Amino acid sequence: MTALKYLAGYPEALQQQVRELIAGDRLGPWLEKRYADLHTVRNDRQLYDYTQGLKERYLRQSAPLSKVVYDSRLQVLKHALGTHTTVSRVQGSRLKASREIRIATVFREAPAPFLKMIVVHELAHLKESDHNKAFYQLCTHMEADYHQLEFDLRLYLTHLERPTR
Repeated sequence: MTALKYLAGYPEALQQQVRELIAGDRLGPWLEKRYADLHTVRNDRQLYDYTQGLKERYLRQSAPLSKVVYDSRLQVLKHALGTHTTVSRVQGSRLKASREIRIATVFREAPAPFLKMIVVHELAHLKESDHNKAFYQLCTHMEADYHQLEFDLRLYLTHLERPTR
């Protein structure tokens, strides 16, 4: 039985269905059919503008973002697909905090809904630091299909890691 690291927390019956899709070379075509539209957010400036647009729509009162970038090292570190960090610096007699969001470069070429899901996830961390009920409620407020997209993203990552024949 093949280990599916992105689907480890899901029921065995569901993992078996995914293994059957992979064995029959049907996972890739299914994902392509379901998520045919790629996004046009290719560079860091466009990513910042895209993220800022979502933030203005849903989290207007939250702290400002100082940086949003694609990060090529992100997939390797802690198996993270995106990170939200707060960097505190002393400026004179005050402490200044800047918030940064880093998105793994795998999303530069990903379907548009997957980029939105990751950005929504990282934006939700502006208000909720833990992955708790309030966090996921905020995610589904910003993206109604958040949970389905998260699962499908895990399928997409599983497909990307599959060795080519």
